Amino acid sequence: MLIRRSVVPVALLLALSAGCANNTGTETGAPAPASATPESATTVEPSVPGKPSGDGGTTTLTGKITAGVEPGCLLLDGHLLVFSDAAQKGSVKAGDQITVTGKSEPDLMTTCQQGEPFKVSSVAAG
Repeated sequence: MLIRRSVVPVALLLALSAGCANNTGTETGAPAPASATPESATTVEPSVPGKPSGDGGTTTLTGKITAGVEPGCLLLDGHLLVFSDAAQKGSVKAGDQITVTGKSEPDLMTTCQQGEPFKVSSVAAG
């Protein structure tokens, strides 16, 4: 009877440990490995306001700035404007008609929770 009391808990513990030890991460429900896919360059008619244009990664956007849902966030046609310095950001406000040049940065993390980040390199009244 004494052997039975000590063997059963040990056998149960070994069975549970063996199930956890075989965790390879390839079972159903495991996240698939990320694959890097190259971004394709898109050229859009430059005369269309607010649409990306240009080549070599530089894009020009023209349109009316709207305020984002978070304080201090400014959007232009679905793009979150990320300014390189405070002077640039201070020169524009919601409602302004502007033309900006810069580069789309879809992987950039922000606290604005909307719009595709667009790093602004220059601003002009538009």
